[in-house]
Amino acid sequence: MSTPTPAPQKVAVIGAGMVGLSTAWFLQEQGVEVEVFDRDGVAAGSSRGNAGWITPGISTPLPDPAVLSYGIKAVISPASPVYVPVTGDPRLLRFLAAFTRNSTMRRWSRSMRALVPINGHALPAFDDPAAGGVSSPAHEARSFASGYETRAETEFLLTELEHIADSGQEVGFEVLTGDEVRAAEPTFSDRIGAGIRLLGQRYVHPGEFVASLADSVRARGGTIHEGARVTGITDEAKGVRPALHRDGTRSFDSVVVATGIGLDALVRPFGVRMHVRAGRGYSFSVPIDHEPKGPVYLPTQRVACTPLGDRLRVAGMMEFRKPEAALDPRRIEAIVDATRPYVTGVDLDDRQDEWVGSRPCTSDGLPLIGATSSRRVHVAGGHGMWGMTLGPATGRLLAQSIVTGRPAPELTPFDPLR
Repeated sequence: MSTPTPAPQKVAVIGAGMVGLSTAWFLQEQGVEVEVFDRDGVAAGSSRGNAGWITPGISTPLPDPAVLSYGIKAVISPASPVYVPVTGDPRLLRFLAAFTRNSTMRRWSRSMRALVPINGHALPAFDDPAAGGVSSPAHEARSFASGYETRAETEFLLTELEHIADSGQEVGFEVLTGDEVRAAEPTFSDRIGAGIRLLGQRYVHPGEFVASLADSVRARGGTIHEGARVTGITDEAKGVRPALHRDGTRSFDSVVVATGIGLDALVRPFGVRMHVRAGRGYSFSVPIDHEPKGPVYLPTQRVACTPLGDRLRVAGMMEFRKPEAALDPRRIEAIVDATRPYVTGVDLDDRQDEWVGSRPCTSDGLPLIGATSSRRVHVAGGHGMWGMTLGPATGRLLAQSIVTGRPAPELTPFDPLR
């Protein structure tokens, strides 16, 4: 009989974004000592500038049949909601080919069914940190409204909601007239003639929430090393060692790699072949005359707006470019032009915090969560647009799996070795 692997006492988490810090926090809940390493700092990547939506009701696979309708002319335009610059990068071309193969209804439905169980953990997993000292709140969305010019335009989202429900995902919604949606959310302009209100969703100020999560990890005895770049991982008889760029190596019982788009280089030696690609998103904040009761969504334009105090964060776009590429001002202007006709009381010309960040995307739209070929090296990443929504759920389920040695069944579809 094989000897059971003892529960780890000390775990290194590489990555101080939403997913990494959530995993560290839930490991502490299990009595594990944690150290977190990040090459930059807390919430330095896509956790900082995203829309901050906590929306398990619409957490769906990114490869979507709608992508196939764009066409080549659309996706190479900088004004397109999905932008792919002309490139000869063979790795990007292979990724896009696989992404396209997965953008069928059959594969979308299969992936959607895989997401339903972890989506069910999303909101309860936010409740645990709130009860455990994380001070930045996850706000209940008193209104979560999507606005359209015409009733006919709502059919796309209504059909998607029907498919989501068919997959077993609970999502409540109401269909509104133009007068009703503007009454519910005066941020919409008179151009909005119909709407859909989602029920039971939440939102956070992403940078503040992740910073609060980091403060809680520290307050409970964890250490967060900022400016600590991990260049490799060595699995030895006495422990697993992350190699630090300047400070050598340290030994731990287990390691969790949650570095977003930096996953590949660290986990490829442990059998992980699924490529994580940067799907870059843009955002900025603007002053508003009236604070919305919750997120404001323009689905046709693919623009997401979130109230952050006296300002509105406006976010959008999916851009498959190298993560280190500079912010492209054409993309900011495209968001502004797409948004301007449909909102009122929003000064889109007084922009602050213009930002671009890299969402970690997989070609099948499913994250990578679980053990690698080494039972001491684990992965948590590749969540695409849903790292904020699924970060705490990922952390809770993965922490349980690491400590008990029994993989959570909800994580089976996200096997990093698939």
